[in-house]
Amino acid sequence: MVKNMGVRRLDLGYLIRPASETGGPQPRVEPVLAYLVRHDQGLILFDTGIGSADLGTEAHYRPRRRDLRDALKAAGVALDDIALVANCHLHFDHCGGNPLMGGRPIMVQDTEPATARNGGCTIDELIDFPTAAYEELAGETEVWPGVQLIPTPGHTQGHRSLVLRQTDGSVLLAGQAHDFASHFASAQMARQAALRGVEQPLPAYQPWLERLAEFDPRRVLFAHDCSVWEPSRTTFRELPRS
Repeated sequence: MVKNMGVRRLDLGYLIRPASETGGPQPRVEPVLAYLVRHDQGLILFDTGIGSADLGTEAHYRPRRRDLRDALKAAGVALDDIALVANCHLHFDHCGGNPLMGGRPIMVQDTEPATARNGGCTIDELIDFPTAAYEELAGETEVWPGVQLIPTPGHTQGHRSLVLRQTDGSVLLAGQAHDFASHFASAQMARQAALRGVEQPLPAYQPWLERLAEFDPRRVLFAHDCSVWEPSRTTFRELPRS
């Protein structure tokens, strides 16, 4: 574990998710957030913002971008200060600044580049640019002391979250493992109910929540939600299984 690691949220704009994707009658404006991690060994950038897209994608999501360089400058750093990059996944709103980070290691799940190249919400030029230096990782990986990438599949099969293990508890950068802090909270409560032996039916939750619980996360941050999940007093420790 590392005693001192800082995390700063970077506002990289927003997109407007159409009603056809929100499950309701109205569109929804969603922030696009990245995170800058200060570690003894250097700076890590988790996600890089919204990339240029084709006309159809632009019309569908109506994104408004904030230049990654401006966001970093506001945080007191420059592109050249970043030691490595991690993408939770390779959709265009998470890897848009990757071409600016050419030559630096870009860490992704080993299945994610091939999945992205097969189509969906990404753009080829954001994946395969001349100076791309992907490190395709399988399973859990400790990148630096106290910094661990954990597979959290669901939104994409290769989705990953970043765990920062500190002496006073862990911080989880969850990307789009859940769209909202409230969704993560609901999944956590479903898991706790299952551990208590509450009779079915209960909502389903992702099995990787069991692994994340082992890190005792004290704060969970998301890619499309400014809200932060924090545990209540009753969830600081595991409840006994029935």
